[in-house]
Amino acid sequence: MAKEIPDLLAEVRTGTGKGAARQARREGNVPGIVYGGGREPLAINLNYNELLKRLKAGRFLSTLFNLKVPGQEDVRVICRGVQRDVVMDKPTHVDLMRLRRTSRVSLYIHVEFINHGLSPGLKRGGTVTIVRPEVELEVTAGDIPDHITVDLAGKDIGDVIHIGDVELPEGARPTIARNFVIANISAPSGLRSAEEEAAG
Repeated sequence: MAKEIPDLLAEVRTGTGKGAARQARREGNVPGIVYGGGREPLAINLNYNELLKRLKAGRFLSTLFNLKVPGQEDVRVICRGVQRDVVMDKPTHVDLMRLRRTSRVSLYIHVEFINHGLSPGLKRGGTVTIVRPEVELEVTAGDIPDHITVDLAGKDIGDVIHIGDVELPEGARPTIARNFVIANISAPSGLRSAEEEAAG
């Protein structure tokens, strides 16, 4: 199932250059440019408050957006840079890159854990310690997975789940080359302290 792509609303910016950009900022907008995808660059304005909200939510530079501009067809974009005011740290310009459905892009994908009831370790009172609730994957823009699934069936206390243990959607691959840890099954705290005493 493909992840629902959030809309990013913008308007065509009339005029180019510093004067038009300053005018846009005075009107409560952040100027931007959309480029790539085999088409001419498009000067746009984004609403300042909406953009700030998305920036504060995090992952703005690794989120795929559906750009909606009146009079233009919707296009998938990813942010390639946000310029900020050096004193106020406010966004002053945004660079967006158009993506074809076949483009490869790195995005953070949610990790879902299933079959808790089939884990011997959890039945014995252990807990799932999640190291990475999201994993950065390189995926195709036209086929973004909603999540990746970690199966806890058969997992016992002390078991460690690596990215290599997870079946990834076709065409997706981790951006990190090493076999990193996603989660592990920890012993319950009472059992841990008893084991530590015995070891001591």
